[in-house]
Amino acid sequence: MSEGANKPMTSDALAGRGVRHRVVVVGGGFGGLHAVRRLRHAPVEITLVDRHNFHLFQPLVYQLATGGLSPGEIAVPLRHVFQRDRNVRVVLGEVTGFDLAGRRVLYAPVIGSSADVRALEYDSLIVAAGSTYSYFGREDWRPVAPNVKGLEDAIEVRRRLLGAFEAAEEETDPALRAAWLTFVVVGAGPTGVELAGQIGELARDTLRRDFRAVDPGEARILLIDLVNRVLPQFPPRLSRRAVAGLAELGVTPLLGRRVVSIDDEAVMVATAAGETERVPARTVIWAAGVQASALGAALDVGVDRAGRVAVGPDLTLPGHPEVLAIGDMAAVHDAAGAPVPLPAVAPLAMQQGRHAAQLIGDRLDGRQTPPFRYRDKGSLATIGRQRAVVEIKRVQLSGTIAWVTWLFVHLYYLIGLQNRMLVLIRWTIGFLTRGRGTRLILSQEPSTDQAQADSPREAGAR
Repeated sequence: MSEGANKPMTSDALAGRGVRHRVVVVGGGFGGLHAVRRLRHAPVEITLVDRHNFHLFQPLVYQLATGGLSPGEIAVPLRHVFQRDRNVRVVLGEVTGFDLAGRRVLYAPVIGSSADVRALEYDSLIVAAGSTYSYFGREDWRPVAPNVKGLEDAIEVRRRLLGAFEAAEEETDPALRAAWLTFVVVGAGPTGVELAGQIGELARDTLRRDFRAVDPGEARILLIDLVNRVLPQFPPRLSRRAVAGLAELGVTPLLGRRVVSIDDEAVMVATAAGETERVPARTVIWAAGVQASALGAALDVGVDRAGRVAVGPDLTLPGHPEVLAIGDMAAVHDAAGAPVPLPAVAPLAMQQGRHAAQLIGDRLDGRQTPPFRYRDKGSLATIGRQRAVVEIKRVQLSGTIAWVTWLFVHLYYLIGLQNRMLVLIRWTIGFLTRGRGTRLILSQEPSTDQAQADSPREAGAR
């Protein structure tokens, strides 16, 4: 266990002060949520602070982006999750910094005056702020190549995908129409593969009878990455199966290629030999690279190239055993100080959240906690309808049985019985009809009519 000048207090010491142990958890993602759920029956006061009022089931966000699911089916309000836990308080705030010496978390309310900086005092702190997509220093690409990290991002991607087919329907120039019907996904990991496959199904199944002047089945879907095979974290055999499934959906992997530039009209890619190619495309989606949350740097203990905070075997910060960093923003090191390679996946964040909660509980009871150990439960990726690849304990599955396994696992981990039932119903209807129920194109700004209708004057008239 990490040692430091600020040694955490035991339950007996706190009882002598007449207070309960105060735990602040930053982030309502997988790590933070599972930490709070494990701690909610302990003799502690918990404050969960997040800039969103909901927990998002990140593995299914791409289905929102392609019209398969709606926001309310993959997100659940945090207050609803903990409504029966009287020792859990939810704060809707943007964390702006940390005062480690004073044991305070600084934040600004999301709704109200952003200049009103407030503080949350803690005895133990769990920072689970997650990560964002990295554009490898090219932030100018972010507006023209959105990602699917959050709800707002996914809705924007859906607007662009569906809008591209609408634009192609009205375009008379063959070259411009082809550009509107060309979709580029950058990144051949699970998210990129799943996105590309869903776009293929959207074009060839869902929209095939919706248009008159254009055939959506003519859409060209490109999956670009510098790696030499899709799903590089999977065994080669499953990568080949994934490529075969993508080909059936009209997806063409362009591997061993580096993106050189992206603009509103095209993507420039370069091969290993240095040759460049311009790909006219009006819709580009980013699914490559991960960068830890900027809150890692706010802890002021140093970060690595990916923005991750170095933590010990028990997930605590060196010199601050009362502070734990978990999930995508933490780089775990062993007792000798060597980095421990761990995947940036949801199961890791869940396990680390539970470990952080156990460590706090053990400290209050005066017990020792063993170092964190990740238990790899396997890898899953879906390509499309009855197409998926799964590796669980060296057992490799593909096709329908892998697809059913993928469905079951994601339903199991989805938060909330209502959401599980809604997603199951949505998937069942989609499977039987080959349709998608949320193909809505939502503008980024409210319309003039809507803004007028929402004014106090109009509201009073109603």
